[in-house]
Amino acid sequence: MTAMRVIYACVIDLRTDEAYYWTWSKENVLSFLDHPPMIAWFIRFGTAIFGDTNFGVRFAGILAMLVTQLLLADIVRRVTHDVRAIVLAVLMPEAALYYGLLMAKVCPDVAMIPFAVAMLWALVRLAESGNARWWLAAGLFAGLALLSKFTALMLVPAVLAFMLVPDWRRRWLTSAWPWLAALIAVAMFLPALIWNGEHDWASFRFQSVRAIAVHEFSLRTVGEFLGLQFGLVGFVMLPVVVSGAGWTAWRGYRRREPVAILLSTSVLVPFGYFFWKSLTLRVGDTWPMFLWPAGFAAAAINTAMLAREKRPAWVVRSTKAWANTAVVTGIAFVVLVFLYYTVVPWNLIGRIDPIGSEAGYQQVANGAEAELQKTGATWIATTDYRTYAMMRWYFNGRVPVIQINERGRFMGFHDPGMDRIRGHAGIYVARLPDADNPIWLATSAAREPLERVDRVWRGRVMDTYSLQKVTGWTPELSPPPDSPLFRWRVLAGEFEPPLQGRLASFAG
Repeated sequence: MTAMRVIYACVIDLRTDEAYYWTWSKENVLSFLDHPPMIAWFIRFGTAIFGDTNFGVRFAGILAMLVTQLLLADIVRRVTHDVRAIVLAVLMPEAALYYGLLMAKVCPDVAMIPFAVAMLWALVRLAESGNARWWLAAGLFAGLALLSKFTALMLVPAVLAFMLVPDWRRRWLTSAWPWLAALIAVAMFLPALIWNGEHDWASFRFQSVRAIAVHEFSLRTVGEFLGLQFGLVGFVMLPVVVSGAGWTAWRGYRRREPVAILLSTSVLVPFGYFFWKSLTLRVGDTWPMFLWPAGFAAAAINTAMLAREKRPAWVVRSTKAWANTAVVTGIAFVVLVFLYYTVVPWNLIGRIDPIGSEAGYQQVANGAEAELQKTGATWIATTDYRTYAMMRWYFNGRVPVIQINERGRFMGFHDPGMDRIRGHAGIYVARLPDADNPIWLATSAAREPLERVDRVWRGRVMDTYSLQKVTGWTPELSPPPDSPLFRWRVLAGEFEPPLQGRLASFAG
């Protein structure tokens, strides 16, 4: 399965977000608007070894999967001492598309997962040994998880329940160790805190919109969230994991067992939160990735514990049978998806294909390069961070690429080559519906239509891009915060006056 992920990582085009995070890895800044810096460090680690290749970008994610499996295996070993449960804990992630294949896709969640699981592992070691020093390791891994993605905070209820519900709560409330662990976590998170302190807490304002956004109830977003979980965790695996977490929660809170409380709460509280948000908001496909590894451990432990608790024989048999079925059918599904994307030559899903919808940017880059040579232009302009990221990936420093708007995304980034931009014509690259982005009203640029380029995947046109010549203007890398060129796109809804009105006011 690891070899399969390596092949997938090598042959599948980078997705736009992956290329965007790769651009971060080329910068020397403490943090970024969208997320903390760990994903950039992951990518820099991989590309330092394997170069700016698909595999180099994705290498750390493949390594993260193996580390996660080893930690899950050791958690289950320490709780059950049951070889079958240990093997189940290793195979369950392989049988979930989220992990068995898509851990090869780098994103902040992939960076966060091994650290989050390592934090749980350290707390399991604490419960097993009673050695309070394991709090320090847990604090270290918690800080690294938070330095990967802010959603690591959603594991705090599980840690608090682990500390306060069991009979040992008086010991930890009066001990310095948990508070030292919290200080270590904050210390690990300092790069993001310092960067945000210097930039008006931009990341927190950017991400908090989703948390506070209020929209009307929507069955579509609920169905989309649940459908994604069934598809990415497994149609059999998801019920197995959720029921295993439920059994573990019942066992843990009834008997005040610290590890059972920790694992089950790490699954059920974040899952409940995401389900609640899905009632009114689209939940991203990767957002729940961090919670299911704890569910795999809980489900594997549950298969061993039910027999020891002398549950009815049919309950024990059916639990094990469904877990085995989930692994077999899940691995088969993961392999089929792998073969579809690496062997099958046809597009069977159409324009909504999640891989095909972001493949084929080499064709757009080739078209832009041809126009650079014809027109004598020296740089590329975009108004979308996805197109910006893909053009930077394919040109890789040979030509300056500038996203002229949302400059708040690029605070502290190095000079992209203004000596090759100032006073020269550029080529504007944009998806056809966005070719006349009103943001250009805030500039003095003149644009001349050139060619159109189709982005094709497996014989199907996925998108069409407009190429335009830009003259008479030099982009501003650091516009003032009140400029339309600085503001980033608002997440989860439109909370500002319409763009056209803001631009007209700005121009006036």
